[in-house]
Amino acid sequence: MSPKTSKTSERTGKHGGRRVEVTPARISMLVLAVLTLIFIFQNTDETKIRLLIPEVVMPLWAALLAMALIGALCGAYFMRRRR
Repeated sequence: MSPKTSKTSERTGKHGGRRVEVTPARISMLVLAVLTLIFIFQNTDETKIRLLIPEVVMPLWAALLAMALIGALCGAYFMRRRR
């Protein structure tokens, strides 16, 4: 077997996909995501939220989840542009 073939087979998984490496950064991001979800779903009360002009009454967990998703999308956008 040539060295090129063996390196390729080491990196690919069972179905030809890449293997996911477990790194401290990925573990910390997973822990933060789980803690964020726990925080969001512990806050289930109804709350008033002002969106520029209208006032909306909605569950606090929905507002927190929406803000977490918007923050994640903004972070992903800026990290992608940085590369």
